Amino acid sequence: MVDRDSAGTVGEPFELVVERGKIREFARATHAGHPDFETGASIPPTFLTTAYHWHTPTSDVEPAAQLDPQRSLHAEQEFVFHGPPPGAGTRLIGTARIERVYEKPSRRGVLTFVELVTEYRNEAGELVAESKLTGVEMPETTGE
Repeated sequence: MVDRDSAGTVGEPFELVVERGKIREFARATHAGHPDFETGASIPPTFLTTAYHWHTPTSDVEPAAQLDPQRSLHAEQEFVFHGPPPGAGTRLIGTARIERVYEKPSRRGVLTFVELVTEYRNEAGELVAESKLTGVEMPETTGE
């Protein structure tokens, strides 16, 4: 069951170094064919999903929400860039937080939503990008 009091939880900052080879691998795996991805000039828009490989136990806030993995879905993902996407060699500092937890009624019971936001800043501390993920926990089934 989701911990509704987890809203506001902030993880420790983590480092994500944008590597040319990883950009190329990600672009090929997702069939993103722009030439900038081959050269490492910029990342594909969804590349920031790789941040999960860079999280540490103290930077990952998702466990604080206590979503039940057997009843949870990845409902939405959004990436916002505050300028051009970063390229190879960029060092980003990410900070994740649980933005909010809320509920909505459905035909089968109450759905619980958890919004997680990760901000990515460059070495000068400027906000470069944000990743916004919405997870949803389905109601427990009654066996009917």
